[in-house]
Amino acid sequence: MDKDGSKLRDWKIAEDLAVQYLKWKGYKILQRNYRTPFGEIDIIAKTEKTYVFVEVKSGSGKRISPSERVDNKKYKKILESAQYFLKKESLNDYAKVRIDVIEVIYGTIKHYENIGWDFV
Repeated sequence: MDKDGSKLRDWKIAEDLAVQYLKWKGYKILQRNYRTPFGEIDIIAKTEKTYVFVEVKSGSGKRISPSERVDNKKYKKILESAQYFLKKESLNDYAKVRIDVIEVIYGTIKHYENIGWDFV
């Protein structure tokens, strides 16, 4: 983190923008920064009958796109955390679920839906 906390502030701003974007698209925000034994999910939202687990990535995108930082290891943590949430909320048998990534670069949002895994 920078001395003035700017990285933390940038991360928070990116997440707030992602939440505003999802609300604008009609999503209901259920949780933010949901912690599990496997890791944290930035945003848990719901749209119609689908639970959406969202990873927010931000940065300059100069060398690597922020969304490209969601590698197999990070994906597995999101997956395990999503399964934990569903089990804890007793939603396993009834929920349609997907994992999304929202990338924020200088206030511009790219939304990658269903990045490769779906419970149904």
